[in-house]
Amino acid sequence: MITQIYSIQTADEALDCITAGADRIGVAIDTGVSLPAQVSEEVCKDIFTAIGNKAVRVLIAVTRSGEEVYGALSRLRPEIIHICGNEYFATPEFVKKAKELCPGVKVLQAIAVTGPEAVDRAVYFAEFCDMLILDSVDPNIAGIGAAGITHDWALDAEIVKKVACPVILAGGLGPENVAEAIRVVKPFGVDSFTKTSDKLPDGSSRKNPAKVRLFIQNAKAAAAELGI
Repeated sequence: MITQIYSIQTADEALDCITAGADRIGVAIDTGVSLPAQVSEEVCKDIFTAIGNKAVRVLIAVTRSGEEVYGALSRLRPEIIHICGNEYFATPEFVKKAKELCPGVKVLQAIAVTGPEAVDRAVYFAEFCDMLILDSVDPNIAGIGAAGITHDWALDAEIVKKVACPVILAGGLGPENVAEAIRVVKPFGVDSFTKTSDKLPDGSSRKNPAKVRLFIQNAKAAAAELGI
């Protein structure tokens, strides 16, 4: 069971989450689309440098086209590129180009679990993407995810059974519900942003290392219980 912690804004946050046990660290890069906790390419580079090989580095991009992310992808060299916009989605051509620009990179496509149609959507993207992440949607956010709410885990469980690629469960997961989510869905991994962060007076957020640690402990314990 792998654990992803999103969206990291400083090198210190990243290292705190790694110390807490995170397997993957996600950083949302500024592509000109308003998104919570996004950072500049320069800051993302600093975070990725600090991470080194201590965890898997995930570049999160809400973009209107592949061209908007190709440059950053080739310069930042993440292990995973996470496409989670609600205007642009990965294509076979994008996957091919991404792997040419950044050899070894894996493409993670976000699936908006808004209803039964998500199952067919997941099956389609699983044909050419390396991984899927099943997430909730907030109509006020320009992307799939960062909603802080759960969705229908029964649909997630159906998707896990139908696709061959690894599936990560996201959407309102925190220390208090991640174990039950894993028992229902049995995913390859779990992801957390909102429920492992603290809101600041200015409306921004920062990771809470204690919440991150408990989230990871509960996730790993549930996975061990199930033998996954």
